[in-house]
Amino acid sequence: MSASRLIPHGHETHVAPASARAFVARSGDYITVVDVEGQQIGDFVALNAADHKERLSTCHTRSELRRIYVREGDCLYTNTRRPLLEIVEDRVACHDILIPACDPTFYEHRFGITGHLNCFDNLAAALTEHGVERWEIPEPFNIFQNTRVDAEGYFVPRPALSRPGDRIVLRALMDVVGALSACAHDQAPVNGGKLTPLLLVIGPNRPVDASRRQY
Repeated sequence: MSASRLIPHGHETHVAPASARAFVARSGDYITVVDVEGQQIGDFVALNAADHKERLSTCHTRSELRRIYVREGDCLYTNTRRPLLEIVEDRVACHDILIPACDPTFYEHRFGITGHLNCFDNLAAALTEHGVERWEIPEPFNIFQNTRVDAEGYFVPRPALSRPGDRIVLRALMDVVGALSACAHDQAPVNGGKLTPLLLVIGPNRPVDASRRQY
């Protein structure tokens, strides 16, 4: 299932397994994603709220960083090479900017399953009410996703390394509209063998230390 109700500014919400939620954030706001139970990937997308033609671009991010992995202190860039988000805190230091969101065809081709819940459809449904069309959905920043690359250049998907309560904190560098999907992939152990929720927090202040909160 997918949820499409927009998260108000200054609020937090749980994103249920195999669903997505849209959000808005103002320039300077903090966007925090917490892995509630551990080893759950979050497909994260964002667009310039004033102009959806400018949006998160993982390929431009790779080009600007000149590497395929992100680190605390890095920025994520748009398709015009402008910084969109800054990673201001990263408890896991293992995320993915290589793989597209899972979609219906992925499950059909790879596993022979039709009608499987998937991140792309969930993200598209969540952003519809904000006027974002399917073709405008960016390739995601896959939070907590553990994709390695072997010596021959092949992707090696592994279970996420995040533990319960681990978080990443992004700072918006422009007004953005976006969405977070609690990844629906259950045909490989990339989500630790089960699908679990994520917590999304949006607001002007960084949340208190995750280790001191009960999520």
